Amino acid sequence: MHKHFEANAMNGANYVPLSPVSHLNRAAYVHARRPAVIYGARRYDYATLADRVRRIAGGLQARGIGKGDTVSVIAPNIPELFELHYAVPIAGGVLNTINMRLEAETIAYIIGHADTKLIIADSVFASIVQGAFEILGETRPVIWIRDAQGPNPDIDGDDFDTLLQAKPFAGTGLPDDEWQALALNYTSGTSGRPKGVIYHHRGAALMAMGTVNAWQVPHFISYLSIVPMFHCNGWCHPWMLPLIGGQMVFTRDPLPEKLFKAIADEGITHFGAAPIVLQMMVESPEVPKTPFSPRIRVMTAGAPPPPAILGKTSEIGLDVMQVYGLTETYGHISQCLWQEEWENLPPAEQAELQAHQGIAFPMVEGFEVINRETGQPVPMNGETQGEIAIRANTVMKGYYKDADASAEAFKDGWFWSGDAAVVHPNGYVQIRDRLKDVIISGGENISSVEVEAVLYSHPDIQAAAVVARPDPKWGEVPRAYVELRDGATANADNIIAFCREHLAGFKTPKSVVFQTLPKTATGKIKKFELRQHARKEG
Repeated sequence: MHKHFEANAMNGANYVPLSPVSHLNRAAYVHARRPAVIYGARRYDYATLADRVRRIAGGLQARGIGKGDTVSVIAPNIPELFELHYAVPIAGGVLNTINMRLEAETIAYIIGHADTKLIIADSVFASIVQGAFEILGETRPVIWIRDAQGPNPDIDGDDFDTLLQAKPFAGTGLPDDEWQALALNYTSGTSGRPKGVIYHHRGAALMAMGTVNAWQVPHFISYLSIVPMFHCNGWCHPWMLPLIGGQMVFTRDPLPEKLFKAIADEGITHFGAAPIVLQMMVESPEVPKTPFSPRIRVMTAGAPPPPAILGKTSEIGLDVMQVYGLTETYGHISQCLWQEEWENLPPAEQAELQAHQGIAFPMVEGFEVINRETGQPVPMNGETQGEIAIRANTVMKGYYKDADASAEAFKDGWFWSGDAAVVHPNGYVQIRDRLKDVIISGGENISSVEVEAVLYSHPDIQAAAVVARPDPKWGEVPRAYVELRDGATANADNIIAFCREHLAGFKTPKSVVFQTLPKTATGKIKKFELRQHARKEG
């Protein structure tokens, strides 16, 4: 390179670390008096939101939270969790939103593995937090959110509002390095223990900006908060809204009657939701008698939505776009972008096309379906399968404290999804099977290995395997295939009840099949055959 080009270095004038914190800093001025948060009678604008966030960040700092410290949060979608998406990183900490549907044992593992320094929890989860401490064998400092719109058990301890009494955080709140950890999200993988996925500030900022582009989001939208913020930080939508001065509307519980009321009362224009939520909405007796007008823009992901559900959502005035992604990619990195030539197709064909995973988001450099043996992209014939591989600034830093798993995931300069797919002649990707043993039920990831570990602890079980069984409501649910020991008398009800004692409800097998398990010559269970059986038998 010419020396005069090399002489120009990055400096404070021409380089600022990318961070979603910048989005709120700007919104505090540009959208100061525009509504930011709506939760029943609780309503405040962006100036107030920014002030609250800085006070919370100051309160966290006063409690010793600094660069790289993990703050774990267990709460439903309420304003405090939204605020913590900014306050924790402004203080320099790492936000760890924990799935509130998990059982105490897994929560204990996450708190320990994440090196959690402080827990902030909705008071309704007091007993499960205490149970996690008992399993962990030690406690962590806890701050309780006492939400007036939810169950509020009487419990001693520090109140979230005490954080607001602190001196506001001074400075921009931006990280020294955009590669600095911002969030730590745990996902079910192919092993029984969840893996910690590390997000950085750069990726979160780019995901938010890329979503505005890909979803074609206008300014001043009214966004209904449905996607749990423990799933990929609500698909990074909390970091997107300040960019366009949008308001976040909360209902705490995603019950159809509450959602429809919020849509009517607050003029909802956009929301994201898993297919199971869309199904509950379209099948609810509360569904409006006339279609929404103007139509509402909806993003869905978690599992490919059934075409029948997509057809029904269109009938009630929801324009649904299927997106695809993983926890490791900050959520969605591909979209089924609607094409004009689809307009005149029959509704059934339109719904079928809408269920494809589609094309890359604008901030994604590579979204390919690759033959792992040759290293080459598969032909665009809709038939030849390969594995989805991703290359983007919105791919995780790596797995927390797991260098081997990180190296495996990043082999050959790609992030390997574990999803088998084809590419259609129009360039759109469609998933055909999962290479990983992960079951996606109602948008929740279930590790089959974790469920199998519980089954193997049952005294009557000789061998067990868990696969996905198609389900009209949840998309898929766990099915257990079991070999009993000689003389054992356990039945399906006994085994399901046993699993429920050790697993979260959504992870518990919904059916049990007793048979001799098919095995390879080396003794490995042929899960492929069991998956085929589960799909065929239903």
